[in-house]
Amino acid sequence: MSGFEIAWAAWAAAFVVIEGVALKRKQPGDTLSEQVWKIFHTTRDQKADKTTQARRAVLVMGLAWLVAHFLTGGAV
Repeated sequence: MSGFEIAWAAWAAAFVVIEGVALKRKQPGDTLSEQVWKIFHTTRDQKADKTTQARRAVLVMGLAWLVAHFLTGGAV
């Protein structure tokens, strides 16, 4: 395995541990999903501000690029 493969495996393992602890604790704001919802103003009790539309546009464009990138084998 290369150094990058080891680093990505370690990153994935760290994510599983962090998310697992967050799910077990069941405290608001612990999980990755809850952090993403907070950053992109998608929770019901969160008020939109002047950056909300830009934040959401970045999220949609980033996810669209990531899907295209994976589906084309990196051609995009």
